[in-house]
Amino acid sequence: MANRLQGVLDDAANLPDLAEELDEDYESLDETADEWNDQALDASSSARNEHDAISNEIADLRHFKTLAANIRDNAKGMALLTALDRAFAELERLGAAKKAIIFTESKRTQEYLLSLLENTSYGEGIVLFNGTNSDARAQAIYKEWLKQHEGTDRITGSKTADTRAALVEYFKERGTVMIATEAGAEGINLQFCALVINYDLPWNPQRIEQRIGRCHRYGQKFDVVVVNFVDRSNEADARVYELLAQKFQLFEGVFGASDEVLGAIGSGVDFERRIAEIYRNCREHGEIKASFEQLQLDLSGEISEAMVKTRQILLENFDEAVQDKLRVRAEDSRAARSKYERMLMDLTRTELDGCAAFDDDGFVLGNPPVGIENSGLAGIEPGRYELPRRSGDAHLYRIGHPLAEWVISQAKTRNLPAARLVFDYEAYGRKQSTLEPYRGKTGWLILKLISVEALGNQEQHLVVAACTADGIALAEDDPEKLLRLPATVQDAGLFNNGEMTLQVDMEARQTALLRDVNQRNLGYFEQEVQKLDAWADDLKLGLEQEIKEIDREIKEVRRTAATSPVLEEKLSWQKRQRELESKRSSLRRELFARQDEIEAQHNALIDQLEIQLQQQVEERTLFTVEWDLK
Repeated sequence: MANRLQGVLDDAANLPDLAEELDEDYESLDETADEWNDQALDASSSARNEHDAISNEIADLRHFKTLAANIRDNAKGMALLTALDRAFAELERLGAAKKAIIFTESKRTQEYLLSLLENTSYGEGIVLFNGTNSDARAQAIYKEWLKQHEGTDRITGSKTADTRAALVEYFKERGTVMIATEAGAEGINLQFCALVINYDLPWNPQRIEQRIGRCHRYGQKFDVVVVNFVDRSNEADARVYELLAQKFQLFEGVFGASDEVLGAIGSGVDFERRIAEIYRNCREHGEIKASFEQLQLDLSGEISEAMVKTRQILLENFDEAVQDKLRVRAEDSRAARSKYERMLMDLTRTELDGCAAFDDDGFVLGNPPVGIENSGLAGIEPGRYELPRRSGDAHLYRIGHPLAEWVISQAKTRNLPAARLVFDYEAYGRKQSTLEPYRGKTGWLILKLISVEALGNQEQHLVVAACTADGIALAEDDPEKLLRLPATVQDAGLFNNGEMTLQVDMEARQTALLRDVNQRNLGYFEQEVQKLDAWADDLKLGLEQEIKEIDREIKEVRRTAATSPVLEEKLSWQKRQRELESKRSSLRRELFARQDEIEAQHNALIDQLEIQLQQQVEERTLFTVEWDLK
């Protein structure tokens, strides 16, 4: 670069060559340059054309070259090897594929990482991915892929697209590490990889989100781990990472990396430009700190507003089951997860009572499991089970584990006799203000399983109703809250004289549930009818447009025929007119036929949906209990 700049001093025409050289190495340079405003680029170009500025830059570059040549050990490269070793060990423990995607900004850095890794244990499975994919490795993989898929529709005929597909397939089936430039951040699906390493961390949060999105996408079976390389001794680098991680929350949750939040900063270019200005103008620790604090302050309002908007959209449009799965923040995620973990562990403790030894972190299952030898659990491994797993030698206990499925099956099929449940409000440990008026009261509670089949799908809902001994129904979700409290079981003793209140309340709750289901199905029905109507309108409009176009041609032919001075031409135009009129008549017949066809399909769809919308409702009483709230 220094030599080329020296040439610029002698011949300003060399400057485009220098830009082209940089372009080839930094593939995102073109795109970034287009996004930055012309004024900034003009100022930069003007500065470079000044003799003194270029001379100073040449001196700096040659000094940097001397410094670089004296480096014997690259600490960043060594850190990458350490990160890969640790991350791959963890991936193996979790059962995830041992694969990593490493992103870098420059093709030269890509080549360096290849030289660093090819003589290690990762050398056999390295895949390079960049804007050209013209290296020998990529071309060999491409040729092998062509041979493998010869005669299939996997081959599109576009060498660029097919090479990209070949590299991704190789990485999935045989590769271990993919080293990618910015070209790998878009348009490829790496959901089989759960480790993203940002060897070079861009300043633009949207570019980072695109990189993570290659792996963190629908179909990914594991939590995606993102490793970022940051020079924490550099105040500016540390503050950039702080903004990306804490303000944009790029590396956790679902709100940080959402379009709504990133959209608050536009394309991300202004953010990137302001960081560049800080790097260019600030040298002292205090200056850097103050500039980044101002940048964060300027962005706070936009991002916070976008966060609130995103949360509102999600929480208003998704039901509770989906909300529980959304990881709003890490602490919220742990709280939601622990709720279901606690419920599963409580259920397991009940069903395996006497068969396993329980403690605060899990349980130990003997060999064979005492008391359940003939239960179909002969294949279940003995040993320690934990949820979540805290020790390396424990089995990970979770929903979907054969033992958990057996426990749930046992609980669902258990015959529950009438009983009296004495609930302990204080022992729950959390305030339930709507239940406080019922303390000291007794009553009855019934739980039913409602199965609704409509539009070919079956939904199952638990409906619970409760009333006091003096006939007052518990409102809204108070019966569910009551069941969350710890309780002791006693023999049933009171005569149920609240049966009528329970029945009326249960019927009202079932009616409300079926109304909601019907409302959803009605919305689906309307969507399907609208789609069919839109399709019919499109067909009709298309044919009518063709007929109008032919009408216009016929008029034009008539005018031409009328003014033709030669008989042969006049006959020729009249023949053309007859052809067009014949075509118009055919299209009109087709229009009528299509309208009849559409009407028949419309009626058939309505009949079909009408049958499917007829709800088939089944209900089963799971249990009825007396309750006493202390």
